[in-house]
Amino acid sequence: MTTLLETLTKGTAYLENKGVDSPRLTMELMVAHSLKMQRMQLYLEFERPLTDEELAPLRAMLKRRGEREPLQHILGSVEFYRRDFICDARALIPRPETEELVAHILKLKLPENPKILDLCTGSGVIGLSLKGELPSAQVTLADISSEALALAQENTNELQLEVEIIESDLFQNIDAAYDLIVCNPPYVSSNFSVEAEVAHDPGIALFSGEDGLDFIRDFVPQALTHLKPSGYVALEIGFDQAEAVSALLRQENYTHVEVKSDMEGVPRFPIARNPL
Repeated sequence: MTTLLETLTKGTAYLENKGVDSPRLTMELMVAHSLKMQRMQLYLEFERPLTDEELAPLRAMLKRRGEREPLQHILGSVEFYRRDFICDARALIPRPETEELVAHILKLKLPENPKILDLCTGSGVIGLSLKGELPSAQVTLADISSEALALAQENTNELQLEVEIIESDLFQNIDAAYDLIVCNPPYVSSNFSVEAEVAHDPGIALFSGEDGLDFIRDFVPQALTHLKPSGYVALEIGFDQAEAVSALLRQENYTHVEVKSDMEGVPRFPIARNPL
């Protein structure tokens, strides 16, 4: 019978041969998930023999990961800002940088009961995280994709949070004004070749014209008409777009335009305010 340690070792070698990043950690996470154990518990049970019934689903997971399907899709969940979210191909996989956007937003001087719109919400991670941290906030999740919104609804139900969900192409079906409009838009150039794992994300959530800025060009002027006086917009953008997006915001007379950097020092999060 194959032991747990032998399974980890063989699986790691297989993933490494397939060019998967962090093959040992990936294998540990898949084994822990399959056996319904905490990852650290694996180290206490290296000599545990695994039955064929236990190995069969793990082999299927290993094959999927070797074909570069994202680990988050295989596990069916992702941790984001201390909460677990359902994750699958219906929406963009949340990135660690986006957690930093939430952290920056929570430092803003929002009113006591802020009205917040999470546009391009995808699986809902930004808006639901803000609702979880700001229980008195009135949060709306909006997206053009009905599939993404179905996933956002599932996450809403799992977290037992009360939010509004609207299907909308940009602001087409949105009438209200908000204290904060946050958006993690598509910002990748249509000419850019993404990694194999990223290719599993919906194209509509990734690509936005030749320079990646088509969506943001439409968003910036429209968002201004849906902001309350002194309300904020907060965005996540590509690593080389800070100057262009700042110019678009200033062109529409937003004030207090600032681009916050991520933990790698990349200018990633433009934040600006309604001039009224």
